[in-house]
Amino acid sequence: EARRQRRLLLLVVCVALLLDNMLYMVIVPIIPDYIAAMRGGEGAAGPSAPAAGNESVSGGNRSLLPARYPPAAGGNEDVQIGVLFASKAILQLLVNPLSGTLIDRVGYEAPLLAGLAVMFLSTSTFAFAENYATLFAARSLQGLGSAFADTAGIALIADRYAEEPARSRALGTALACISFGSLAAPPFGGVLYEFAGKRVPFLVLACVCLLDGLLLLALAPPCATGARANMPVGTPIHRLMIDPYIAVVAGALATCNIPLAFLEPTIANWMKDSMGASEWEVGLTWLPAFFPHVLGVYVTVRLAAAYPHLQWFYGALGMAIIGASSCLVPACRNFGQVIIPLCGICFGIALVDTALLPTLAFLVDVRHVSVYGSVYAIADISYSVAYALGPIVAGQIVHTMGFAQLNLGMGLANVLYAPVLLFLKNVCQMKPSHSERNILLEEGPKGLYDTIKMEERKG
Repeated sequence: EARRQRRLLLLVVCVALLLDNMLYMVIVPIIPDYIAAMRGGEGAAGPSAPAAGNESVSGGNRSLLPARYPPAAGGNEDVQIGVLFASKAILQLLVNPLSGTLIDRVGYEAPLLAGLAVMFLSTSTFAFAENYATLFAARSLQGLGSAFADTAGIALIADRYAEEPARSRALGTALACISFGSLAAPPFGGVLYEFAGKRVPFLVLACVCLLDGLLLLALAPPCATGARANMPVGTPIHRLMIDPYIAVVAGALATCNIPLAFLEPTIANWMKDSMGASEWEVGLTWLPAFFPHVLGVYVTVRLAAAYPHLQWFYGALGMAIIGASSCLVPACRNFGQVIIPLCGICFGIALVDTALLPTLAFLVDVRHVSVYGSVYAIADISYSVAYALGPIVAGQIVHTMGFAQLNLGMGLANVLYAPVLLFLKNVCQMKPSHSERNILLEEGPKGLYDTIKMEERKG
């Protein structure tokens, strides 16, 4: 029964992460045209008119993935879109320190349910938004929901899957759902927007979010358990941030995601200018990268099960691959060539994330108290830094320095950071501190919380 429950909870978390990333990316083919329509531009908010500046030889339909933003009527439309895309990550960055502390105090289920509720509200607001201010509010609300849902979800997986290699497999499954959501959302949103209207993609996601919240409520009612009252107090987030091992992991997570965050808003225009790419080529640029990402997750999980002491090496190898692939992007001259380094970037990110996310939980186990809200809030902060800067900073760097210099800088940063992970080489030899896990596994249960956790682990 306990195994079945934790599998269902893993399903709930995976759906939550899938929804969050689908909502993050589903607006990519919709918002530029939608904002142009609000400003009285050539685009139309309905499904019948083609997007301004986004026509193709096949009949003028919208591309299913981002192509080119519509011409700005007042010269600041690109800025508006960049700020809108970044607002989610910025608010998430600001809220994460608070959400991590709250999760450590109240448990994982209640913040996860609250995050799903806010995401449902955000998605519904997107569906009925009629002006830029409402869109901005909906996007910011999504950041608030993600700060709770993502952090609590990953922490819940780490808590329920306490043993390796089960923890790496579970976190790898969650990462695969994140990748699938990011890559499937733009075609999903583009097709539904084209044939059913702008509200339908958001209403479908809102319904799935509601069902996921109801399933979580049935599996683990946040107010139905008293186990949390006896849960040990987690290490404060500011103490975790100054832990040198956790700081190294957080820096790696931020650095490895910078190429992806900075390329997403800039590569479309570069492909059009440098190689005359068509709309469908720009639209399908990232789609093949899903497969090497899943392959990277699978390979890392299998290697971590066989050689768990080399987690640092898998992360360093991933950063080296990201660095080399990023440097190769400006050298590409056609659509087929561009796909190869982008696949390399996503494969490397999969290696880094799948190797280092379980390492964060292990570091908390052996150096602090086995409560995971704050440490995964730090991981979420690392991701948010990259994705908050991307939509705002990347275009300015390309404008002032050039696309090639942007990629070379990102590649060099990853290559130089890879040796820093040598600092984690001896992490696997650390012995657990005197935390609740020692009590459970070595000294036997002594209280209500210890008894409950022991029964869960036996199950």
